[in-house]
Amino acid sequence: MQDTIELSYSDVEQAAARIEGAAHRTPVLRSRTADAMAGAQLFFKAENYQRMGAFKFRGACNAISKFSEAQRQAGVLTFSSGNHAQAIALSARLAGIKAAIIMPKDAPELKVRATQGYGGEVIFYDRYTENREQIGARLAQERGMTLIPPYDHPDVIAGQGTAAKELFDEVGELDILLVPLGGGGLLAGCALAASKLSPNCTVIGVEPEAGNDGQQSLRGGRIVDIGVPQTIADGAQTSHLGQHNFAVIQKLVSDIVTVSDAQLVETMKFFAERMKTIVEPTGCLAAAAALYGASDAGVVPMAGKKVGILISGGNVDLARFSKLVSA
Repeated sequence: MQDTIELSYSDVEQAAARIEGAAHRTPVLRSRTADAMAGAQLFFKAENYQRMGAFKFRGACNAISKFSEAQRQAGVLTFSSGNHAQAIALSARLAGIKAAIIMPKDAPELKVRATQGYGGEVIFYDRYTENREQIGARLAQERGMTLIPPYDHPDVIAGQGTAAKELFDEVGELDILLVPLGGGGLLAGCALAASKLSPNCTVIGVEPEAGNDGQQSLRGGRIVDIGVPQTIADGAQTSHLGQHNFAVIQKLVSDIVTVSDAQLVETMKFFAERMKTIVEPTGCLAAAAALYGASDAGVVPMAGKKVGILISGGNVDLARFSKLVSA
């Protein structure tokens, strides 16, 4: 078991300075129709407009920017279903270093092609029969590369928190912040930002109904492993939270709620039809809870509140997008 490093808002602040000029400052979107549906003021932080199409670039860029010369010479290694894979590949290319990415055989083709297009070496595995963490540890040792996991890493968490920092810097304090939850890097980072910039803000994670390991973990007081969940939110097909993430989530996150795949599809339709933007299923998690309500017993009391919503990414193959929204 690894030692947990205590993180604070200062780590997010330092990450913001480190990635400034490399990461995009993404827009905050508004919709009167969305406000009416939720009965609240909604502020959508659109990370689908981030470099490589997702918030993951922030954490990857921050982590790689801290590499020593020896680490740069050996290169970076990671495992990811898609967005972190692209983020590491692009960040490595910008830094002029090698990148190897372990991806599941059933990862979206769009994300595989993009990762390879950024120069990353893709190594496939079977997510249902093989353990990517074990594969990553072995390859890192064999190749001497630095392993940067997709969410359970202090520098990744701090980098992801810069998305919420930008949101608070632009719109001020919020009553509620809804954040998509897969492995927990984005949620933990955003919670760190909220703790300083909007201390009275209620931070809530939103994960797929079929993959509620985070909810079970927070409510049970320990990390719960549920196996690979079956959900269209491929970026949230994680089986457990990380140690670094969970330490922050336990301390700073009020609750974790879930939404169904059907709600994710409706949210994809809403974004496309009413807000003219393409969002992948995972990216719709937080918005689905705001627009259509949590699918479990979790309650998000938003009436009359000022609510921030993280749109985590927009990397979805157009053929798959069309199939989902036309079903």
